This record gives sequence, structure tokens and C-alpha cells, in this order.
Amino acid sequence: MAQYKEWELEEVDVIDIETHHLVVFNDDVNTFDHVIQTLIDVCNHTPEQAEQCTIIIHYKGKCSVKEGEFEKLVAMRNAICDRGISAEVR
Repeated sequence: MAQYKEWELEEVDVIDIETHHLVVFNDDVNTFDHVIQTLIDVCNHTPEQAEQCTIIIHYKGKCSVKEGEFEKLVAMRNAICDRGISAEVR
């Protein structure tokens, strides 16, 4: 005869964290190497990831390079803008 275990349901609080995107925009001023190095330094991208984002930025005009909590992305946006690259948090 099979024995069954009784399960008790427990209520848990769910925290809904709104995800934001750090978007970097193309321009005619900054070089590929500068944007790649910035993404590596500021966003902790791998060189390959930074290069792929930079190509998307160049051909599409913008790219979401990071997603997360607003406050963290604002600090990254400020660091990117300090290097002369246009970015915003959405």
C-alpha cells in the first residue's frame, strides 16, 4: 500500500522588482575601441559581449547593454556619459 505525504501550503511575500534597461546610443564621434573598452570597464562585459553590443549600437542606432535595478544602472549610465558616450536608463 502506497503512503502519501501531506503537504502544507505556505504563503510567501513576493517582491516585484521592476527591471530597467541601460541603453547606449550611436554617435559619429566615439570609436569602436572606446565604446568596447567602456562597456568592459563600466558594465563588466566580456570583450566579445562588448564588441557585439558595439556592432548593434553602430548598425541599429542603440542597444540595451545591461538590465537591472534603476539605481545601479544610473551609476553605470553616469560613468558611460562621463566618457563621452550617450546613454540613458529606461
